[in-house]
Amino acid sequence: MRIGLVTDTHLPALIRTPDAMGPEPATFFSSVDLILHGGDLTSPIILDWLEQFAPVLCSTGNNDPLTDSRMQEVQMLDIEGWRIGMVHILDREFRPIDELQEAFPAPVDIIVSGHTHLEQLELREGVVLVNSGSLTYPQHKELRLGGVGLLELGPGNLHAEIIPIGETPGKPNPVKAMTLDYIPGDGPA
Repeated sequence: MRIGLVTDTHLPALIRTPDAMGPEPATFFSSVDLILHGGDLTSPIILDWLEQFAPVLCSTGNNDPLTDSRMQEVQMLDIEGWRIGMVHILDREFRPIDELQEAFPAPVDIIVSGHTHLEQLELREGVVLVNSGSLTYPQHKELRLGGVGLLELGPGNLHAEIIPIGETPGKPNPVKAMTLDYIPGDGPA
């Protein structure tokens, strides 16, 4: 299963429709089976736009004062034998996995988060941590195209990527591409 990850879209007033971001995001999202939004979308227009490509679930961000059936503070999914937990804010630095697991009602294999606008892809103590950064304000830079994430899950294997998606004229994309392949018991590939 291919899962597209996006977070912190903060739909800017300058962008009245997500199509104004250019063709790259649409091309990426049309290639996935499910989309997980890590929060801070700021407008349900983003969820509606994403839903034309695949089903969408979103964790509620600290800038999301809205109600939508696709949004919950914490999302839990079981896919291909992997348990995914998604939450917008996860204070993950220097914290052991058992403390990070406390954000979820049950232990998870994959933690998807947002909030920092900084991309992260890490295997820690057998748990994959992924934050795709921000699609529109990567690394807290001014408005420009940033990054998305990809999870490809199969029974017993995981492939994850952080993908810089396009360029904004005059504003280089600062997102660093990252890749992780993981088969439990074997460690990172």
